Amino acid sequence: MIKVSGLTKFYGSRLAIDNISFSVSAGEVVGLLGLNGAGKSTIMNIIAGCLSSSSGQVLINGRSVEEEPDKAKQSIGYLPEIPPLYTDMKVDEYLAFVYDLKKPAQKRVAHLDEIREKTGLTGVRGRLLKNLSKGYRQRAGLAAALVGDPEILILDEPTAGLDPTQIIEIRKLIKDLGEKRATLFSSHILSEVEAVSSRVLVLNHGILAADDSPENLAKALRDYSRYVAVIEGDPRGVLAVLGEAELNLEVKQLDAEGENAWAYLLSGEGDIRRSVAKALAGAGYLLLNTRQQDVSLENIFLRLVADKRE
Repeated sequence: MIKVSGLTKFYGSRLAIDNISFSVSAGEVVGLLGLNGAGKSTIMNIIAGCLSSSSGQVLINGRSVEEEPDKAKQSIGYLPEIPPLYTDMKVDEYLAFVYDLKKPAQKRVAHLDEIREKTGLTGVRGRLLKNLSKGYRQRAGLAAALVGDPEILILDEPTAGLDPTQIIEIRKLIKDLGEKRATLFSSHILSEVEAVSSRVLVLNHGILAADDSPENLAKALRDYSRYVAVIEGDPRGVLAVLGEAELNLEVKQLDAEGENAWAYLLSGEGDIRRSVAKALAGAGYLLLNTRQQDVSLENIFLRLVADKRE
């Protein structure tokens, strides 16, 4: 349903996304995962037809977004990160307004009733949008995207700024809506993408660093560890030991910690503590302590990008 080929976008001389290709099929919920500034919103704006690309192509059900924008957009329901709500309208007024703009084939009353029921807005249908919580405003934006029963949903950071209860509710709603649609949603939270998606696209500085299942991506997180180790002894000798090829470590010397002892940041596959302790002991260096550091999403991205370029 969505086919993206060689998509590239420049803002002036700055390359925002670089030759990205992927597809999303019916019944598939695909998470677009990346830190802020990775290019997620740019990709979604191009797919939704709100922004032109510098090169490449986006096909929606075989129709080009650039060459046949009106026909391509008929299949898309788009929720930007900040929903474009008219906050002085009531929920019912807003959805009726969107219905009149889109002119869908469905009967107005039955169609809007169904959307309100799906998105949990029935109980607040007579309230002003500006008086609703952020969670309900997000639901109203999603309801507007569903007018016309689109085959494709594009959701940009749909849980941004919500409280934990609202996040769980929106996640469930996305999963339910994605059972029959092609759904692409963005997030910078790994656990969120893992909870909802059948597939994950990882973006790093405009590069598609990975296209894989959440399970495989999570495995990459679990199998990669980072420790700060405090080691007594001459740093030159310690670095020589830790740099041995069989240890397969990334090593960075940090600050001194006490007399004749320095801290080192060690990164590697699996639990590296046993092999490090054995190597240091064999060379006569004393490992004073270790403490684990969280592996950030950025660390995973950098590794994925490095692997991709090798």
